[in-house]
Amino acid sequence: MTQLPEGMTNSQGASSVSPQSAKPVILIRPSRGWVPFNLRDLWEYRELLYFLVWRDVKVRYKQTALGAAWAILQPFLTMIVFSIFFGRLAGVPSDGIPYPIFTYTALLPWQLFSHALIESSTSLVTNERLITKVYFPRLVIPISAVLAGLVDFGVAFVVLVAMMFFFGIIPTAAILTLPFFILLAIATALAVGLWLSALNVQYRDVRYIIPFLTQFWLFATPIAYSSSLVPEPWRVWYGLNPMAGVVEGFRWALLGKTGGTASLLLVSILIVGVLLVSGLAYFRRMERTFADVV
Repeated sequence: MTQLPEGMTNSQGASSVSPQSAKPVILIRPSRGWVPFNLRDLWEYRELLYFLVWRDVKVRYKQTALGAAWAILQPFLTMIVFSIFFGRLAGVPSDGIPYPIFTYTALLPWQLFSHALIESSTSLVTNERLITKVYFPRLVIPISAVLAGLVDFGVAFVVLVAMMFFFGIIPTAAILTLPFFILLAIATALAVGLWLSALNVQYRDVRYIIPFLTQFWLFATPIAYSSSLVPEPWRVWYGLNPMAGVVEGFRWALLGKTGGTASLLLVSILIVGVLLVSGLAYFRRMERTFADVV
């Protein structure tokens, strides 16, 4: 049979192009320099993101005696300790709000933030086998670790609703802003988690810094105390801690009272934006070496 030139057909109309030549070839090469965020890839891999979130949730409570009750016990027991030592013994003011609910309202966003920060910071190393075997946007891994904490937050939030009913606290229209502060807490955890997760691939001693960082951050955030104790000239600088704005925003949205100011919240939002953009840029730059180093 005579070989026809490419693109020509024989007398029966059959194409001479081989099936192999019609298949597209995709060549993946490491990027150079500063690369774009390519957030559109996250939408294309949304199913992978969903399954990673569901996997993290199942692994967290696999073979546990109390299961999802841990999501309630952790902030609830911390609230009891703070209420005894800070509220009763130390007499820390709570802006006219019963101290237990004053503390528990702040512990909810903090629990969401701390869990997301710890899990996202170590997510690349714990998913080493997945990273080295197949290509996908690496941003999916720390994002899934952050979103998995929303399940614990939802379970613990039910207890807060019961406490508000017990103390006779009726939320105002400000509760409509609550999703914004939840999003701000997630963005804060993701922004710091992107930096630490990328650094943890290069320097494994980062994992030793994370527990100290979260413990220090806990007492630097107005959880056991109100930001009204901070002198007015220092309020703006106090907003450099983005979780200060998140916690005070939660109290304002749910309880209608807060010792913070609008300037504190604005500074917190600005800091989160800077951390998130710079974290995305650094993560994308270091992404090319993850599979080789991790």
